[in-house]
Amino acid sequence: MREIIKGIQPPVWYSVLFAAGFIFGYQIMVYIFKKEGKNPLNVDTLSVHMIVATIVGARLGHLIFYEPERFLADPLVFFRTWEGGLASHGAAICIPIALYLYSNYVVKVVKPRPWPLKFIKQKREGQSYLWIIDRIVITVALAGAFIRFGNFVNSEIIGKPSESDYGVVFGRVAEEALEKAPLGIESAEASKGSTTERRAPGIVPVDLRLVFENRQLSEAQARKIIEDDVRLILLGNQSVQEHYAQPNEPLDYEINIVDRKVEAIVHTWGIARYPAQLYESATCVLLFLILLGIWFKWKSKTPEGLLFGIFLIWIFGLRWFHELFKENQVAFENDMTYNMGQLLSIPLVLVGVIMLIRVIVLSKKS
Repeated sequence: MREIIKGIQPPVWYSVLFAAGFIFGYQIMVYIFKKEGKNPLNVDTLSVHMIVATIVGARLGHLIFYEPERFLADPLVFFRTWEGGLASHGAAICIPIALYLYSNYVVKVVKPRPWPLKFIKQKREGQSYLWIIDRIVITVALAGAFIRFGNFVNSEIIGKPSESDYGVVFGRVAEEALEKAPLGIESAEASKGSTTERRAPGIVPVDLRLVFENRQLSEAQARKIIEDDVRLILLGNQSVQEHYAQPNEPLDYEINIVDRKVEAIVHTWGIARYPAQLYESATCVLLFLILLGIWFKWKSKTPEGLLFGIFLIWIFGLRWFHELFKENQVAFENDMTYNMGQLLSIPLVLVGVIMLIRVIVLSKKS
């Protein structure tokens, strides 16, 4: 995930994968619309509803559920997306609302001015509310896989310490801290350490490869930076300490000259954590395949509400389980028996159960 072209800012992979969810979802919905004899041009309007609902809902969800006091004190924080994050439960609430509007209203432009838009109540022929939401959850499951993998790449929503050699060390946090610090470090890259020594369960060796940008830097100057400043970051940076377990002792490191630049290999220790983001990503992929397989079997004959019900029970039922392996997102959750993600999942699972009961009841009547 390093720079592709020198001097060009590398992409924020979470954003790339987030966008990929919409791009692939768009193509899938076009395919579904064509196969069921619907106008594929409607997917453009549907996509606008989905994108707005997902971003607005997820952002509001995070602020309301996880930072309500901050949001009430400063509502404009909603627009400062670099401060805070997104919450899938918020998107899960707003997306059904947006799909209801798509299914029951059309937008007319009042000429000659494009604003304000006029909403006219008009059902879309052959696209009932449950018909559309059943098909959209297929693409949402795939998007969820992309998004959670993006969280993994970005070292977000991290898992709890595994207290065993099983797990992942999110070395990127130290990489960024060292590269941003005014130490003249051109690049920092974490990798699995080569030593077989073990200090404690879940504390695993990590090698930090540091390359200094100044070709005139002497070996003595590099040693001083490493022994003073790099050590201070490993021991004193709170974010780094969540992922590294550097003991309070002199650093173990080696220095070499590579391409006339000073290169150092710092041998340190990382905290192995559960790759909870990958658990969620994998279950989303599996759900996507299940939902798509059911649709392929029945297509237009798929019982309305079936895919939606399965989606809610699967995603938010497993969300309860996944939360057991994840660190709490905000401090107030530490005093709760069940965290916010688990509590918010309960009503959504119940809605899923109701949808499946409805499908069963209607199937017996027919």
